Amino acid sequence: MKPMLRTVLAAALMMGGVTGALAANDGQMRVSQLLGSDGEYRQSWKKAIQGEERLPEWVINLSGSSNEQMSAVTEDGDKYLVGPLCESQDKCKYKRLIVAFSWDKDDAYAMLVEVPEGLPSDKSPTRHADYRWLGKPDEGMQKLLMEQLKRDPNWY
Repeated sequence: MKPMLRTVLAAALMMGGVTGALAANDGQMRVSQLLGSDGEYRQSWKKAIQGEERLPEWVINLSGSSNEQMSAVTEDGDKYLVGPLCESQDKCKYKRLIVAFSWDKDDAYAMLVEVPEGLPSDKSPTRHADYRWLGKPDEGMQKLLMEQLKRDPNWY
């Protein structure tokens, strides 16, 4: 095999391996597993919530309930790993967090959504929710996080 062809073939195989590794990570993780899985996630989350006051423990530690797997989402040409977290499974309607980590794990953003408990079922949670942004997301990121929340069929 000629040296040039060998170099091109090696590069193609390496790129395929990287792409496969990225694809394998997409959707295989839950928000509650992130901080324990990688120190880079811990660092970016710590940076995102730095200076925030009166955050619940489950938000600080991303230790709530997360039944859904995270997914890869693109915003303004950048790829993010995004997923939901609830305080607990039975309180998901009232206390939830939508989290987004940049693909390179350098940045983290979140939207904390709280709805008054005991809200009658005929009342729209959208109209009664309080939203708190973490990590200083720009307008595009806020829109991405809000779109993720709207994917929930119980959110209207």
